[in-house]
Amino acid sequence: MPLSSYKTKRLRLVFIVYWFLLAYIIAALVWWFIALNNQNHQVALHDIEQLKKDSTAYYTETAAILSKEKRKTSQYIGEGIVFFLVIMAGAIFIFRAVRRQLKLGLQQQHFMMAITHELKTPIAVTKLNLETLQKRKLDESQQQRLIQNTIQEANRLNALCNNILLVSQIEENRYNVTTEEINMSELVNECVKDFISRFPLRTYHTGIDSDIFVKGDRLLLQIATNNLIENASKYSPKEKPVTIILIKEAAKIKLSVKDEGNGIPPEDKRKIFDKFYRIGNKATKEAKGTGLGLYLTKKIAQQHKAVIYTEDNSPGGSIFTIEF
Repeated sequence: MPLSSYKTKRLRLVFIVYWFLLAYIIAALVWWFIALNNQNHQVALHDIEQLKKDSTAYYTETAAILSKEKRKTSQYIGEGIVFFLVIMAGAIFIFRAVRRQLKLGLQQQHFMMAITHELKTPIAVTKLNLETLQKRKLDESQQQRLIQNTIQEANRLNALCNNILLVSQIEENRYNVTTEEINMSELVNECVKDFISRFPLRTYHTGIDSDIFVKGDRLLLQIATNNLIENASKYSPKEKPVTIILIKEAAKIKLSVKDEGNGIPPEDKRKIFDKFYRIGNKATKEAKGTGLGLYLTKKIAQQHKAVIYTEDNSPGGSIFTIEF
């Protein structure tokens, strides 16, 4: 039996037991209410039978006994409602907490699979390039091409490690954000040039206004820009261009990255900035990414009091925008 199928059946069994116990507790609560109320009624009837019918206070004492019975019934109803609400609140809290933990565990499992795949590719390429340089005598141009390729893979590994470390530091409030006046136009242009050198076969279009300045952390803004461009490069066809736009409109500065891929389904648009979340079959080994890039970019935007959102690109694809 596959491990995933085993885990699914085990989780299904756990939830069946959970709902059975919850139903049993509620049924027991109802049963005890009925039993106590019947007992209360029997006690009232017994007290009334003990009264002397020819007594002048018979009707007054009977009314007092019936009033006491009603108060007891109201007390049982009130206590029953309180216990029911407490039980339901606890049940909902536990259910949500368990479901959240199960979801997080599943996401972390997919993340480990994705990160393993992301690490294996640059390591394998680097190893192959170094072994080629070691075993074969190549001319200068071939050596430089292999060395450049190896440096690019090392940069890819470095960027991946930076994303993982920054997510951890930002979540634990251990990253000290520096604030300086940054020429955002130069920063974005540098990022685009880096991608052009890394992916010479891909087309990058730019519309970057000059001398746009932003106050913030240079490293974080560079990582956010790289994440958006890399995301567009990954999830759009190689023959389609990626467009990077930086403009200033009134008091707002907008950095937009457009791709012409398959776009994002409406039901996924709210989830794509969640930690570890990725569109499609996250369990497949050939899937790209780790589910951290957009999550980290959103965190960086929040650190700079900016907002990030996505829109549909026409005729196809997506537009990711950070608005300062």
